[in-house]
Amino acid sequence: MLKDFFGKKKRYATIPSEQAKQDVPEGLMRKCQSCHKIYYRKEVNKNLGVCPNCDYHHPLTAWERIDSLFDEGTFVEWDKNLTSGNPLGFPDYEEKLEKDKQKTGLNEGVVSGKGLINGQGAAFSVMDAGFRMGSMGSVVGEKIARAIENARKESLPYIIFTASGGARMQEGVLSLMQMSKTSIALKRHSEAGNLIVSVMTHPTTGGVTASFASLGDYNFAEPKALIGFAGRRIIEQTTREKLPDDFQTAEFLLHHGQLDQVIHRHDLKEKLGILLKLHVKGGMNS
Repeated sequence: MLKDFFGKKKRYATIPSEQAKQDVPEGLMRKCQSCHKIYYRKEVNKNLGVCPNCDYHHPLTAWERIDSLFDEGTFVEWDKNLTSGNPLGFPDYEEKLEKDKQKTGLNEGVVSGKGLINGQGAAFSVMDAGFRMGSMGSVVGEKIARAIENARKESLPYIIFTASGGARMQEGVLSLMQMSKTSIALKRHSEAGNLIVSVMTHPTTGGVTASFASLGDYNFAEPKALIGFAGRRIIEQTTREKLPDDFQTAEFLLHHGQLDQVIHRHDLKEKLGILLKLHVKGGMNS
C-alpha cells in the first residue's frame, strides 16, 4: 500500500549545486523550489514530487497525478481529443496553444476520465498547470462539465484536482461562462445524490476558486497550496491593510473554516479510497 511504501525513511543523494552544474548530466538532478537542495530526479519522482528535505509539494503533471492515485490499468480517459480554437481571434493564441501541446503532450489543460482508487470507482478531472498556467478556457470548462455529467449518469463519485491561474484571458467572456456551466453541472450531480470531492493544489486562483474548486461536499488541499481569488497586492491596495504572511495558503483557509482538511500527498490515495468506500451503498460494510 502507498502508506507502507512511504512508511520507511529513505536516503537521498545530494550534490552541491556548483558540482552538479559541472559534472551531472542535464535532467539527472532536480532542485527543490523551496529549500533549493539538489536531488536525483528519480528519487524525488519516487517520492511523488515531495522534497525529502523540506516537504515542499512540487506540482505534478496531470498524468503523474493520475498514475499516483488510480489502480494500475483502470483509468479510462474521456474527451481526449477536445481542443481549443481561437473564437476571439486573439493574436498568436493558436501558436501558444501548439507550444503547450508539444511541451505537455496534452490537448488541453485538463484530463478527465474514470477508474478505481483502491478498488473504489470514481470519475475524475485533473488540471495541469503546465498548459497555459492551468487557465480555464472554454474547452477546459467543457471537459470538466462533461466529466461531471458522465459521473452523474453512471452514479459515480466525482473528484476534481484543481491547479489554475484562473480564467483564460484569450477567450474573454467565453472563459468566464465556464464558471456557471461547471457549477450547474455540479449542482445536478449533487441533487442526484452523488459525492463531489475537490482537492486544491498549488496554485488554485481566480475563477476556478470562485466556482467548481469550492463546491465539493469535501474540500481538501495539499500543504501550503496557494488558494485565492484576487491577488495579494490587489487586496492590500483595496483594503489598505497588511495581510498575514500565510494569507491564501491552504493552512490559513483551513484555520478559517474554508477547507475540511489539508492532506499530505503521500496520504491522498488511502484517504480518498476510504472516503469513496464510506459513500458507496452499505458504506464500509459493503
